[in-house]
Amino acid sequence: MAAANPGGSVAVIDPDLIGDPNGYVPGEAVQGVWRVGEDGKLTGEFVENPNYGPPKDDFAKLTESKHWLDWLGQQPAVAVRDSIAEILDQQVPGATLEWIKVTDVPRYLTGGRPQPDDEGHMIVTRAGIALPFALSVISPRRKLEILQGAFSWVAVRLDQPGNRKDQVWLDLRADLDWVETELRNRIYCVGQAPASGPTA
Repeated sequence: MAAANPGGSVAVIDPDLIGDPNGYVPGEAVQGVWRVGEDGKLTGEFVENPNYGPPKDDFAKLTESKHWLDWLGQQPAVAVRDSIAEILDQQVPGATLEWIKVTDVPRYLTGGRPQPDDEGHMIVTRAGIALPFALSVISPRRKLEILQGAFSWVAVRLDQPGNRKDQVWLDLRADLDWVETELRNRIYCVGQAPASGPTA
């Protein structure tokens, strides 16, 4: 492996912190790297990863967004995490969400109508979000799996708090562009017919 990375490095990964060796590897699972010389041979220099250890949640790409997220509550990251944990538990009763990371910038949709007598403002009536993720879930039998995909959440009738409708989706191994396209359809379907609940 070193010969294929002249002038680079070779990572040392903790197998206990990952699922499929060929799948997603959280940054915390990398113990460090061995430096590789220009001749393709290890130099003997090992650089430790200061963040090595149990992986942690990372919602930075969501929470650092300047997009309007009030419809998700005061703590959008907590709301998203709780919703995903609930879906996983519904799919496999007793499944535990260990950590989740938002892996790319989420996609957003917001719809509404003009506010009467105020052309500069809009009354938001519906909103949706699709965010790509990697997560670790432990089954009741203690088997660890790292899953990747996209989580979507749609809320409609936001201008009618008593009639608000929400629906969520967990699309595993899904491309974010595809999920964004689906989100454009889903945001107009929620509330039009009886919801089937979370899907995965």
